[in-house]
Amino acid sequence: MQQPTARRFAPITALLVAVCGLVFAASPASAAPGDSGDDGEGGSKSLIEQLEDASSGYVKAKADLKKSKEQQVKLTAEVKRLDTELGPKQAVLDEIARQAYTNGRLGPLTALIGASSTGGFVDRAESLATVASKQNQAIEDLKTTRDTQAKAKTAIDAAVRDQAKQVNVMAKKKVQAETALKKANQGADASSSSDGGSGDSATADPAPSGSGSGCTEDDPTTGGCLTPRTLHALKQAKSDGFTRYTKCFREQNSGEHPKGRACDFSAEKGTFGGDATGADKTYGNNLANYFIKNAEALDVLYVIWYRRIWLPSSGWKSYSGAGGDPSSDHTNHVHLSVN
Repeated sequence: MQQPTARRFAPITALLVAVCGLVFAASPASAAPGDSGDDGEGGSKSLIEQLEDASSGYVKAKADLKKSKEQQVKLTAEVKRLDTELGPKQAVLDEIARQAYTNGRLGPLTALIGASSTGGFVDRAESLATVASKQNQAIEDLKTTRDTQAKAKTAIDAAVRDQAKQVNVMAKKKVQAETALKKANQGADASSSSDGGSGDSATADPAPSGSGSGCTEDDPTTGGCLTPRTLHALKQAKSDGFTRYTKCFREQNSGEHPKGRACDFSAEKGTFGGDATGADKTYGNNLANYFIKNAEALDVLYVIWYRRIWLPSSGWKSYSGAGGDPSSDHTNHVHLSVN
C-alpha cells in the first residue's frame, strides 16, 4: 500500500521541488545588499579596505591642498599690503633723519646751556624726547613691517612645498586605488553615468565643519547608527528629492556600512529589486550624478552604481560584484560611502 501512495504523491513532491527551485533561483534577483553572499559592496574585504584607504587619503590630501592654496592667496595679499606700507614708513624715518641732520641732535647739555631759564630747559628737553620717541617708533614700525613681510614670504614658500607634498600624496592614492581594482580584475575606464540622467543636480550644503567621524547619530533607516557626515549626506539627498527606499547601517565584515559611513539608495520606490530600467535607472543616474557633483561638500569617498564605481581620484571605473546579482552589481541601488 505504501508504494502506490508514494507514487501518488510523487508528482506533488516534484512540483514542490520545482517551485522551491524557482524561488531559490529567483532570490538573488531580489536580494537586498548584503544578503547575496558578499558584504554588500560587491568586492572582497581586501579590495574594499584598499579603496577606502586610498579614497580617504586622496580626499584628505585634496582638502589639505585646497586649504594650503587658500592660505597662500591670503599670504600673498598680506605681502602686497605690507609692500604698500613699507614705502611711507621708510619715508617717515628718512624725514626724521633729515631733520635731525639739518637741525642737529640736541643733547641734554646743549639744551641746558642754550636755555635762558629752567622752564626753557624743560621745553627743550621735552622737544628732544618727542623727536627721539618719533624716530624710535618709526624705526620699530619699519622693522615690524619688514619682519612680518619676511615671515609671510617664508610661509608662502612653506605652503608651496606643502602643496607639492599633497599633490604627490594624491597621485600615490590614485595609483593605490587603481592598482587594487586591477588586482581584482576590475577598474577598466567606464563612461559617465549621465546617460539618461540629469546633469543639473542640486547643490548640497557642505557638511558641518568639525563634525566627527564616529558612529554617533541615530540611523533613521535601520535603527543603527551613522556618522554626522553620513547623516548629513542622507538628509541632503532627501531634501533634494531623492526619497526612495534607503538603508544605511548594516552589520558586515568590511566596508563602511558597519561604521555608519555608507548608505544604499534603492532605484525602485518600494525596496531593492532587480536591474533598474527606464525611470528607475534614470533616478539612479540622477542620484549618482548628485553625489558626484557634491563630492567635496559631502566628503564622498566613492559611489557605486550599475557595475561602475566612481572614485574622487579616478572618475568612473568598471566594477562588478562577485555574486553577479543586482545587489552586488549595484544595478538596483546606488551605494554611497562617506569619509
